[in-house]
Amino acid sequence: MAPLTILLITFLVVILADRFLLKGRVGLSLAGRIAMACMLLLTGIAHFTSTDAMIQMMPDAIPYKREVVWFTGICELLAIPGLLWHRTAKLTSVVLIVFFIAILPANIAGSLNSAGMGGSEYGPWYLLFRIPLQIFFIGWVWYFGLKIKKTG
Repeated sequence: MAPLTILLITFLVVILADRFLLKGRVGLSLAGRIAMACMLLLTGIAHFTSTDAMIQMMPDAIPYKREVVWFTGICELLAIPGLLWHRTAKLTSVVLIVFFIAILPANIAGSLNSAGMGGSEYGPWYLLFRIPLQIFFIGWVWYFGLKIKKTG
């Protein structure tokens, strides 16, 4: 729930700051990408501060779980500048969409195993929220990174 909250609050703050302080210099595309970048900062750091909980979320078939958690955290952190720089925003958005699809099995496994992280502790019922949330994140990146005109 925290990633969604960070995403939406950051987006609202950036939109309001753009409208009232920056006189439209940021634009909608960059505002959405800034919000996603803030969310990725939160989740990327969590890969290093909550590694053991994230390992519990991973399917049993994945080897080197700790290293995979760290690698995916690095990927999330590396996506931040890619989203924020106009020249790389489109490519980064495509990569993030693939990434969000690729990590969905970990979220499903975490819920089925009732892992103690990010809502997965609520068991399979959490999937009724998590799967649409993952689709929302994919749609967010597609809309703000690929669909609308970039200004920043």
